[in-house]
Amino acid sequence: MKWWFSIGIVLMVLVVGCTPPGPLSEGERLPRPAATLNPPNPLSKGEGPAHEALEGIDSLMWKEPDSALKVMLEFAGSEAADGMDAFEGHYCQVLIAELLYKNYYKQSNRKELMKAVHYFDSIVGMDGYGTDTRGVSVQELEAFLAARAHYMNGVGFYERDSVVAACGEYLKALEMVETHFPNLERQDVAALQIDHLPRFMALTYNRLGDLFSSQFMQEPAIVCYKKSLVFNKIEPTSANGMANIMSHLGKQYSKLNQNDSTVYYFNEGLRMLPDTNNLIYRDLISQLALFNYKMSKDAETSISDLKRMVAQAADESEKLTRYLIIGAFYVDVGQNDSALKYLTPVFMYKDDCLMTREAARCMRDIYQSQGDSLKVIQYAMYLIDNEAHEGESNAQVSQLNELFQRHLQWEQEKAEAERRQAEQLAARRRLVRGVVTTVVVLLVLGLGLWWWMAKRRKEHEAETQTLNEEKQQLQTQVDDALQQLQTVDDALQQLQTQADDALQQARAMLPQRVADLYRAKVPNRLERIMDEFEAAYPGAMERVAAAYPNLTKTETQLFVLSFLQFRAKEEADLLGLSQNTVLQYRSNLRKKTENASISFFLEA
Repeated sequence: MKWWFSIGIVLMVLVVGCTPPGPLSEGERLPRPAATLNPPNPLSKGEGPAHEALEGIDSLMWKEPDSALKVMLEFAGSEAADGMDAFEGHYCQVLIAELLYKNYYKQSNRKELMKAVHYFDSIVGMDGYGTDTRGVSVQELEAFLAARAHYMNGVGFYERDSVVAACGEYLKALEMVETHFPNLERQDVAALQIDHLPRFMALTYNRLGDLFSSQFMQEPAIVCYKKSLVFNKIEPTSANGMANIMSHLGKQYSKLNQNDSTVYYFNEGLRMLPDTNNLIYRDLISQLALFNYKMSKDAETSISDLKRMVAQAADESEKLTRYLIIGAFYVDVGQNDSALKYLTPVFMYKDDCLMTREAARCMRDIYQSQGDSLKVIQYAMYLIDNEAHEGESNAQVSQLNELFQRHLQWEQEKAEAERRQAEQLAARRRLVRGVVTTVVVLLVLGLGLWWWMAKRRKEHEAETQTLNEEKQQLQTQVDDALQQLQTVDDALQQLQTQADDALQQARAMLPQRVADLYRAKVPNRLERIMDEFEAAYPGAMERVAAAYPNLTKTETQLFVLSFLQFRAKEEADLLGLSQNTVLQYRSNLRKKTENASISFFLEA
């Protein structure tokens, strides 16, 4: 059977291809570029062996998948396609599957691809001799092809909604690479000689992360996205590859309510974007708007950001996705009419079952709160009809988790096996060194120990002397400080004594000074008399006010004047009142103070 015949059949069905369902790993499919003049074509230099043509198509596919598809069409009609052997024929089928996928077509060579999977599995591990011009072994190249075949087989399963089978194929691809390139994550030089191997690993982990995220399995998704970050640093999947993974990680941590990690990854994603005219930027801004509302309840700013992203949506699917977010947001803030405006078109969009069910759930709750039983029944019946799908999803989650845990166990066993192998190798090396090496080592260790102990003894003596000197110096400083404190204390005592003497002198002179002020007929005599009293008895007036807050200013002044032995006539003269009025004030004062004396308030 000629290989070109099967190639031609596969390529003919491209006209009925369609975009596969489900999430796509960013970087695998580039935006459809405009047609280029004279695209790179390895056949333009003249026809050569089939494997050279396929390698040229392979290399071109990683950069320009649309141009590579044109070259594959040309190759399918060439004489080189007739000369393919079994290896090249299966290699060709893997390339066809990748070209279909990267050019937005559904797989149409499922049978041929699955044969290629079994073929490459059968030759990997066999004794492979020889290397290519880069020094890469044939066995390693075959292992990489086997991994790619499993990956594309997983894509085919995912397109047919066989999520568990797809996950198993992706994990098989990872295990195939990690088995033959154990040091790839540590940027082993030999492994990096194979073109796009780190990028392939980043895309595979991306794809797994998308798969687990779609099943609401946050922890496995986080593990896969973080692995993808590692390989993206070695070979980026695209200009926005790192930012895209940061966005995915932020979403997973948001679902787990781990706020610090959420805001970190969202902000890192924004920081890594070279521009703002892309889907990743709009997703990050939308997610941050929801997160900021969750943290600060600033509904106005958050809804403004969400609506701004709706206005920038690139297509109807993205627009409705943002509608669902805004609708759920309005439900949360209690604006049901606005929520229905956005949720209704989402519910009518039947291409995404998850979006439709979420819209139905929100609309059922809205109508239930409004008491519209007919609408409640309508949306409840829709959700009941889809319960079977949710049950299947739960079963898938269980199977996916089992696969992932089995993979983690495989990684642990592999690491343990590598550790044991390293230990065995180290043990053999120790035996080879023999007794002589051991004696030399012991002698060196003994001399080193003696030298170290002598050095430590000298250091200890020097440290002891230094500590004694520092101790003596500190004692001297302490004694000086105590002496200074004693001097300060003596000075404070002296100042206190002087202050007490001055206060006693002021109190002794108070009657004479008050009498002089009264007789002098000076302006503001009353205020100056009150000032003299407060100077002799600091705080007395505040204590009187605290004890009798209902005393008027005149009553308070009479309280002080009575203590200063003023007669009613003199008080009337000072206050500018009649003597009868003063006597009335005195009566009120005795009632309010219950005949108390101001003497009780002179000392604190």
